[in-house]
Amino acid sequence: MSKKVVTLGEIMLRLSTPDYKRFVQADSFDVTYGGGEANVSAALCNYGLQGVFVSKVPDNAIGQSAINHLRRYGVDTQYVAKGGKRLGIYFLETGASMRASQVIYDRADAAISEAEVSDFDFDKIFEGASWFHTTGITPALSDKAAALTEAALKSAKAKGLTTSIDLNYRKKLWSKEKAKEVMTRLCQYVDVCIGNEEDAETTLGFKSKGTDVTKGELNLDGYKDVFQQMKEKFGFKYIASTLRESHSASDNGWSALVYDGNEFYHTKQYEVRIIDRVGSGDSFASGFIYGLVTDMNLKDAAEFGVAASALKHTIPGDLNHATLSDVKTLMKGDASGRVQR
Repeated sequence: MSKKVVTLGEIMLRLSTPDYKRFVQADSFDVTYGGGEANVSAALCNYGLQGVFVSKVPDNAIGQSAINHLRRYGVDTQYVAKGGKRLGIYFLETGASMRASQVIYDRADAAISEAEVSDFDFDKIFEGASWFHTTGITPALSDKAAALTEAALKSAKAKGLTTSIDLNYRKKLWSKEKAKEVMTRLCQYVDVCIGNEEDAETTLGFKSKGTDVTKGELNLDGYKDVFQQMKEKFGFKYIASTLRESHSASDNGWSALVYDGNEFYHTKQYEVRIIDRVGSGDSFASGFIYGLVTDMNLKDAAEFGVAASALKHTIPGDLNHATLSDVKTLMKGDASGRVQR
């Protein structure tokens, strides 16, 4: 399988409070860049694949800074269009113990939300690629962004690429009704669906019997029920979900469940002490994609994804800077954290 993976989505300026401060305490912010699909591209490059990121950013120094940030990690940004009003921003207050993290979006009128299908030559972009990935965040940004996502998925399928989507419902961006309408349409072009039980219920209308996803407890039977419904309706080749047990904002249990239509597989569970959980789902997606692109079997791909995303919890910023060696070492069972000399 070709090692060229294309992703489409928004890259944002992230402003986070330092030292676990609350917004009202902060007189400075730490600056970085990130976004679901951009995070996936950077991680895939880190593992040795060719990650191509497609987006639109303003034709100014801030837009160029976002591009430069991804280029540092080997991401191919040649198909990022220039134009529009601004780069989206999000503010992050990192929680601790019983205090949850907080995110405030400032992304109205972002360049990607005004992007036109005609801004991109998907025949050229997908040339030589084997995989296309996007998320449910991008179509939530605007009707134009939803049309762009659909056009990209259709083009990728027509060219024989494997397609994947991370459902990633964001209630601050659109309603459940709108999400269900758009995502149901998009998922007919998807081979690999990634998303937790809550995302599946909110965006696609699948609900398991007698579960409460807000309790932060695992209910594997509930997931299995939902996965079977998703497989029956859309015919996904693979369905995957990360599983988070929220003990507090600082300590979580972390694992994943995958389904191929025949077998459910629950990965090893990691107990993670959280430094920064933003981007952990993207890290699973990128790890899972890496495993499948490099011909791992389903179980090994899932284990790679969950190990990679467990490591991401320990790394500040949106991007996962864990190396291929780091992930494989953890997969083998070395979670000691001993100094490497």
